[in-house]
Amino acid sequence: MGTHGLVYKPDSQFIIQHSKFISIMEKKKKVVVAFSGGLDTSFTVMYLAKEKGYEVYAACANTGGFSPEQLKTNEENAYKLGAVKYITLDVTQEYYEKSLKYMVFGNVLRNGTYPISVSSERIFQALAIARYANEIGADAIAHGSTGAGNDQIRFDMTFLVMAPGVEIITLTRDMALSRQEEIDYLNKHGFAADFAKLKLSLIHI
Repeated sequence: MGTHGLVYKPDSQFIIQHSKFISIMEKKKKVVVAFSGGLDTSFTVMYLAKEKGYEVYAACANTGGFSPEQLKTNEENAYKLGAVKYITLDVTQEYYEKSLKYMVFGNVLRNGTYPISVSSERIFQALAIARYANEIGADAIAHGSTGAGNDQIRFDMTFLVMAPGVEIITLTRDMALSRQEEIDYLNKHGFAADFAKLKLSLIHI
């Protein structure tokens, strides 16, 4: 009530605009997690959903290393962990046509010992994740690099070029988490798995 005994009643237009403002403020940010189903991935999905309030999209960039059964398990676990959507991005043919076949034809070996296909496939996985992030208008991309190898560079650089302006999140690396800490967090929040089989980080897809 004002000083003259008048009651302020906002008009309908004000109420509509105010409601839109509140809706925008409450809208969750989208993050695409490059999801392999490994321990680091699983922790990343759950932590971002529960602790950071992200709308999590779990995307598995498959270059041919997953069986149909593994992909099905990945999908089931992604939803248990809190993802709002799971998708398998099949880049098998693209990877073969643009990279793998040339290494096979040329018998390309690193240090003359073993194929370099593992390192080269990271680029195609990262490209697929970046394309998907752009497609859904993601605010961030998360991957599971531990900071121990060169894959973090391949992923980070590809995301920076192909999805400029999108935040890059690497919880395992930035929080300096141990495997046991990740396992304890998942167990505490009701997610159980054979963690001995989940030794590969999120980027080892």
